[in-house]
Amino acid sequence: MAETSALPDGIRLERLRADHAPAVFAFELENREYFAKHIADRGDEYFAEFDARHQSLVDDQDAGELHFHVLVDAEGKVLGRVNLVDVADGSAELGYRIAESATGRGLATAAVLELCALAARDYGLRELRAGTHVENAASRAVLDRTGFEVVGETIYQGRPNLTYRRSLTV
Repeated sequence: MAETSALPDGIRLERLRADHAPAVFAFELENREYFAKHIADRGDEYFAEFDARHQSLVDDQDAGELHFHVLVDAEGKVLGRVNLVDVADGSAELGYRIAESATGRGLATAAVLELCALAARDYGLRELRAGTHVENAASRAVLDRTGFEVVGETIYQGRPNLTYRRSLTV
């Protein structure tokens, strides 16, 4: 039986590779101001040391410590990032960001659903955790639509934050 994808035609979720660096850098730089409206800015150091940081993430991924992915279009342009960090004991923390130009098309929801399937099938994970600021209605909607449940509240970066969990077992 062929696998089905939640992603629109021409859009792929790819495991992060070293050769993604230029496209990821362009994505982060192009969307820096947009992302800073919702989450803490990565800072100038992030961009100044991007190549070394990118390679370090690929190396950490190869060691099984995390699973980073890029959402790319048919031309190879990065439209988003969907990542799993703090991988341990069958669980991981989900994080994602979608380019401003690609929002409102259901890509975040589709990418998270795709990553949930990958996490269970390919990475052997049983549970994912996530968090978002209370006022980030778009991110909350993505988590709600993809089967995550609110399990608590906390303060993150000085703002109210909701914490979520999703079981990947049937």
